[in-house]
Amino acid sequence: MGPTRIYLQRQTEGQYPVLRMSSGQITLMGRWNNVAEALFSLNVEGSFCAQYNPENTIVETYTLLDGDIEIEYRGTRTKMNVGETLDASCYDKIVTFYGTSDAEILMKMDADFYEQLFFETLTLQSEMDAVSRVDGYTYHHCDRIRQYAIEVWKRMDQPKSRLRLLRWGSYFHDIGKLAIPLEILNKPGKLTSDEWETMKSHSLIGAAIMRDHPVEWLKDAAFIVEQHHERYDGKGYPYGLKGDEISIESAIVSVVDAYDAMTTERVYKRTLTMEEAFVELKMGKGTQFHPDVVDRFIEYFRERNLPDL
Repeated sequence: MGPTRIYLQRQTEGQYPVLRMSSGQITLMGRWNNVAEALFSLNVEGSFCAQYNPENTIVETYTLLDGDIEIEYRGTRTKMNVGETLDASCYDKIVTFYGTSDAEILMKMDADFYEQLFFETLTLQSEMDAVSRVDGYTYHHCDRIRQYAIEVWKRMDQPKSRLRLLRWGSYFHDIGKLAIPLEILNKPGKLTSDEWETMKSHSLIGAAIMRDHPVEWLKDAAFIVEQHHERYDGKGYPYGLKGDEISIESAIVSVVDAYDAMTTERVYKRTLTMEEAFVELKMGKGTQFHPDVVDRFIEYFRERNLPDL
């Protein structure tokens, strides 16, 4: 009896290791002939990316068992049918899966690579769950930044080999705020000069947390956390980098971070509409923000049939 049938017959809580994320959950069912099998229970409106890298794995397939899925490749979306298998090794760019209903996807991947990745990701997600218990806004904000950043990365045709760094660097971009007193984070009025200096320290604190992390590859994403408040004109912090001195990953996070901050409710500011936020982003092109990133981010919303501004 195969692992998929066993799972479908015995969906017992705690029987297998489970990774829970905002987009759904992944259940690691075991390995057979050195191939790991996992079930991705994707939520409606959830998404995830496949970025095949032959240096890490040979086998990487996704089979739709139940539900409705759309896959996007090179800007084109197609429906995935139940029973259909996507072999990621056949795609030289990022493939994104979007749940148009709740769906069940069987994933197969080289066991040594995937099992290590699964448990490392389990560790990282548990840390973000801890953030949510301290500051729910920061947790949900970071998750939205991750999703936005990936969409911009694809539209800028950046290397799929660096997507993992972008994903986690964007997700952890505000991890340093755990060290900032809540009375400063949530202060309804204007910050004093000393409070502002404390607030600005979160990018360096966050980068230090990343560089001291036990998950080795996460250290390589620290530069994104460190640079995400740099400005295109060199007037940002902590180093005053400008233009192409700022990594493209950090430039992307800067734009999507600003958009989300403008359009979500906080006690110390007025919430902007999407239209107002896009106007602000356009006004900041070439000064605060990387011009191409702003254009690609607005393009992403246009593709979602939102108002053309």
